[in-house]
Amino acid sequence: MSTTNLPLRALAWVACVLAFFLIMYGSFVRLSNAGLSCPDWPTCYGRITWPVKPAAVAKADKAFPNRPVETHKAWREQTHRFAAGTLGLLVLAEALVATFAARRRFALVIAAVVLIGIGIPMYMARNYVTASVLAAVGEALLLGVAFLWRGSGWRRIAVLALAVVCFQALLGMWTVTWLLKPIVVTGHLLGGMATFALLAWVAWRISIREQPEPRATHLFAAAVGGVVLLACQIFLGGWTSSNYAALACGIGGSAFPTCLGQWWPAMDFHQGFILWRGIGVDFQGGILDAPARTAIQMVHRFGAAVVFVYVLWLAHKVGRAGLRGHAVALALLLLAQVALGISNVMLGLPLAIAVAHTGGAALLLFALVTLLARARCEDEQIANFPPSALRAPLSDSRIVRSSDNPAFGILPQAFESARTAPGSSKAPIPTPASGGRESMPLQ
Repeated sequence: MSTTNLPLRALAWVACVLAFFLIMYGSFVRLSNAGLSCPDWPTCYGRITWPVKPAAVAKADKAFPNRPVETHKAWREQTHRFAAGTLGLLVLAEALVATFAARRRFALVIAAVVLIGIGIPMYMARNYVTASVLAAVGEALLLGVAFLWRGSGWRRIAVLALAVVCFQALLGMWTVTWLLKPIVVTGHLLGGMATFALLAWVAWRISIREQPEPRATHLFAAAVGGVVLLACQIFLGGWTSSNYAALACGIGGSAFPTCLGQWWPAMDFHQGFILWRGIGVDFQGGILDAPARTAIQMVHRFGAAVVFVYVLWLAHKVGRAGLRGHAVALALLLLAQVALGISNVMLGLPLAIAVAHTGGAALLLFALVTLLARARCEDEQIANFPPSALRAPLSDSRIVRSSDNPAFGILPQAFESARTAPGSSKAPIPTPASGGRESMPLQ
């Protein structure tokens, strides 16, 4: 493994770890009822930090009479914002490194960030329409670079991660200004998970350098299915939490496996899954009645059962492919996540277990993304080899990185000199570069 990309790999992994920390910390802020402890954005009671001294608290209470200062909660919300800003800078650095050699795309990324940045003070000045237009144009530029940049590998994903992080900032703003609207809170959770997944993908793409392993290539589609199902379940989990439906089935023995002591309690699916309820309603504490919350909780359980069966099957499939360590990790994470979910219901949603449940979902996502990166890497490598070359022994090969894909591509050149060696009676095979027009003898 080359050391020339060590700073880039370090940047990628630090950003990935920080994204995971933010998911956990954001869950802690939300579940400790500190989500509205700073009623404005991006400041906290008009300050960069938060009010602490009595005079500052009195001034803040006067400015925001409906949200009296709770210092023990305000620091959680504002430090979460500081950490999110730090992650944004790291992701911006990744995107700039990714596009630096492509000057036009580099300029577009800079322009997009400037537009979004200008929109923040415009929003604070209550120029909402102008701020929204600037943010939309900036997001469109980033998405255009990400989706139209073909054949760029991890670089386009780094730009896409920047687009998601910028949108995450908007969701964080709306979470506060729209008073914990469930669809926004849930979207904020999904955005955090998406950011973490994209950064994990980039980190693995930069880091993994392996020989081709044909037995794992067929796992890519199955892993994609796992990511999609898990994303749906994460949405249901966020919807359950943001509508305060985690304990809708009660606490203790009557709450699981039954709900309120019944296998099919009274449920209102229509009210439970109205996604948009207008602006101006304070959703802290929840506004739904018991049947609607029960419906949300039960759908979350149904989704959990589907994900459990699928990921367990996927772990079995991964194990049969020879990746036993990865299979064991998937199975253990899955079982731990189920145990945490049941513990939440049985024990009345303890803060530590509830936060760990969110972290468990993130770790499951990380395991699936790791499988995706590994299978995709192997699939791309194998595309450079003819089938007969894959059956040749590689123990004496000289493996070098492909110039087209320095992070992942490898080409065996052990037999390069043997292509012109006289006296070989071995059956020839076509080389990848010649498309079958030249041959080299098997050693």
